Formats: sequence, structure tokens, C-alpha cells
Amino acid sequence: MKAHLLYVEDDESLSFVTKDNLELNGYQICYCENGQKAVDAIQRQDFDLCILDVMLPDIDGFALAKTIRAQNTHVPILFLTAKSLKEDRLEGLRLGADDYITKPFSIEELILKIEVFLRRSKITQVLPQDQLQIGHYTLDHRNQLLKGAKGSRQLTQREADLLKLLIENKNQVLPRGGILTRLWGEDDYFLGRSLDVFISRLRKYLSDDASIKIENIHGVGFRLSDDTL
Repeated sequence: MKAHLLYVEDDESLSFVTKDNLELNGYQICYCENGQKAVDAIQRQDFDLCILDVMLPDIDGFALAKTIRAQNTHVPILFLTAKSLKEDRLEGLRLGADDYITKPFSIEELILKIEVFLRRSKITQVLPQDQLQIGHYTLDHRNQLLKGAKGSRQLTQREADLLKLLIENKNQVLPRGGILTRLWGEDDYFLGRSLDVFISRLRKYLSDDASIKIENIHGVGFRLSDDTL
């Protein structure tokens, strides 16, 4: 079955070329030229991945991501942004996006990122259920759920992958570059800032258990420590 993608972009020329190339590469595309049409689309259909331009004329990409996340907490979201400020890129990640691509971009780069997320989604569907314990929490990586005393939290794919990596290397220092290469495919400054955002999210999610800490080892990387007796 073809992967069903939501593509939201108001630039007519860019959207025509991008949509055409994505369809030539075997994807089923639901194209929307503004945020309101995209909101209508996500209420009617399910998507395997969402590609959102940040600068939209009515509902911008950030607001649209909030709407998508309120309805679907695990579908991968990729932002297309012409903004060069790293703060703008990080804002999207804080809102629940999984990654971003800066304009101008190549179709090959976009397809590579799409394939990475779709491949991971497919893997999690066929793997046996894996449960990982950390403190008072249980990570159900297959279903991207973090279970605790106060209930379950749905994680994004990137959050679940990162937490799984940290738990599997509990009480060990993981180099920043190694984490980036493992999860993002490359070690890059801006990706490093993205990693910091995801680490902050996980700290918040695990904050009810004082025995768990995600430590920043200055100049090296991160260590997930569990002092549970």
C-alpha cells in the first residue's frame, strides 16, 4: 500500500513540483494550500506522515501542528521552513514535530527523511512488543507509550526511540554525536539543538520519579541514571 502523506504548502510553484515528484516516487499525496483545508483533511482522513510549511497565510504551521498533535500524538511531522533562525526551528520541535527541512531543499533530501520515518513506523508495527523498565515507568516502545502511576503518555516516534536508547544504556554516558548519528543519521550543530529539545521533553515526562535523572555531561553527552533501590 502507498504511504498516505499530508502536504501543506501555499507556494504554488514549489508545491506543484514537490507533489509531482512525491507521487512519482510512489506516495499518495493529500495536498492542501492552506491551514484550514489541512484541518478539514485531518478530521476526515488518517495519514502516515505530515509535511507542513511553517509560513501559511491563515493557520500557520505551528498552530496546525498543535491541532494535529491534539488528534494524533504519534504521526510523524516534518516542517518545511525558510527561516534561518534556530529558535524558529526549535519552536516546531517543542510543539511536537519530529524533524524539519530548511528551504530550499532537494527532493532527494525530503524523500530520504520521509523514508526514515516510514521505515521506523513499519518496524514498530512488526516487532514483538518490547517493554523497558526505568524507575516507576514502563516504556512500551512498539506502541510509543510511557506508562506510569498517573497513567500513560503517548510519545512521538523520536521521543520513544531516544528514551529506548537511553534506557538500554542506563547509567552509561552516551556521546552526543553517537546519539545524533544513531537517531538522526548525522552529527550536526542544529540537530544537536533538536536533541536538547527532546531531552528536555523526556525530563518533563519522567519528572514524577525523583530517582530518575537525565544528566548533561558537559562537552560529552547524556546519561540516564536510575537510583531506584
